[in-house]
Amino acid sequence: MKKGDPAMDAVSYQDYVNILKEELVPAMGCTEPIAIAYAAAVLRETLGRPAERMEVEASGNIIKNVKSVFVPGTGGLRGIPAAAAAGMAAGDPSLDLEVLSQIGEAEQARIREYLAHTPITVKLADSPLIFDILVRAWAGEDSALVRIANYHTHIVRIEKNGAVLKDLPVQAAAEEGLTDKSVLSVRGILEFAREADLSDVEETLSRQIRFNTAIAQEGLRGDYGANIGQVLLSAYGDDVKIRAKAMAAAGSDARMNGCGLPVVIVSGSGNQGLTASLPVIEYAKELGTDQETLYRALLVSDLITIHLKAEIGRLSAYCGAVSAGCGSGAGIAYLYGKDKPEEALLKDVSHTIVNSLAVVSGMVCDGAKASCAAKIASAVDAGILGFTMYQQGQQFRGGDGIISKGVEETIHNIGLLATQGMRETDREILDIMTTRC
Repeated sequence: MKKGDPAMDAVSYQDYVNILKEELVPAMGCTEPIAIAYAAAVLRETLGRPAERMEVEASGNIIKNVKSVFVPGTGGLRGIPAAAAAGMAAGDPSLDLEVLSQIGEAEQARIREYLAHTPITVKLADSPLIFDILVRAWAGEDSALVRIANYHTHIVRIEKNGAVLKDLPVQAAAEEGLTDKSVLSVRGILEFAREADLSDVEETLSRQIRFNTAIAQEGLRGDYGANIGQVLLSAYGDDVKIRAKAMAAAGSDARMNGCGLPVVIVSGSGNQGLTASLPVIEYAKELGTDQETLYRALLVSDLITIHLKAEIGRLSAYCGAVSAGCGSGAGIAYLYGKDKPEEALLKDVSHTIVNSLAVVSGMVCDGAKASCAAKIASAVDAGILGFTMYQQGQQFRGGDGIISKGVEETIHNIGLLATQGMRETDREILDIMTTRC
């Protein structure tokens, strides 16, 4: 599948490349508090000075994901007011999801001072959108607002003193401005991975390897959260199956708990970016895989993760690490089966995905925090088990629970489970987190 190949009429080569470049981008810290910081930094730019008062109105899933996680660059502050203060006092809006990446000690002190003396209120948004952030600010006689909807950098409205400076239409679950992910399929992903011109994706993938490996190594060296990566290696040894889980968990240990290193995200999530990439990198090292094959296996893992998440959406009660764990299992299956005929490799990857989904599709998302690392380890384990099962001639079949015959039908079932079946679960999780925890 190369550029100019007529076969690309069915599965657009450029769409696949665009999806990768849109979804695999660097971010520092958990992406939901970073989105709030980004909105606040744009607000300061709009006002022309720091606000004297702010109000953050956010949808439930945003509140859930910001409540317990550290805001990078703040010296250990957590929560929505801290994220808004960091963006307003010291954020650089030109850096998008790395908005807080240039903060030093002086800026950190300014953030703490600003937070201590500036009223910042938080409200639950009455919005049909899963992803909705509206930040208002006042400074003297001036006021402004910034709204982000549907994904982390998608600013849909800017106002200053009642004048509308930007206004984009907003639809529930729509991702205006991004490539339509309905072009993705497991078969198409494998075709693309096998035949893609790597010059089109090398920069994106090499950055993913560098950034995500660096933060995982920092997670293993430092003291972050519950140190799940360290626990795995200490308790179970350094077999490749353990290293694959430990590296992904250690990256999450670090980023959930204040590490300032960037991560290349997937589907809007740093944890998914770590989970989709690091296990595949570890297996490639174990197998002595050349760089080209590693890149192609990462294409499989990243795109399968995106494909699984496309119908689920950016945020839900369904843990995103599950999709990325399946993706990494698919990437590992590619490493082992890269020389197989097309149909045989498709079977390997499809059964790996289905087996993995049958194991961990009940895992819930209760926000971003230290325990995400343990969930990542479980999701990676399921991906590896899904592949190992099929290697051993074992599989789950259509009719086993929510598994249907055919990988695409099963993926669709997962989308329905996450978006329709878990709505009440999502509300109950948010209620527990905000009223009982």
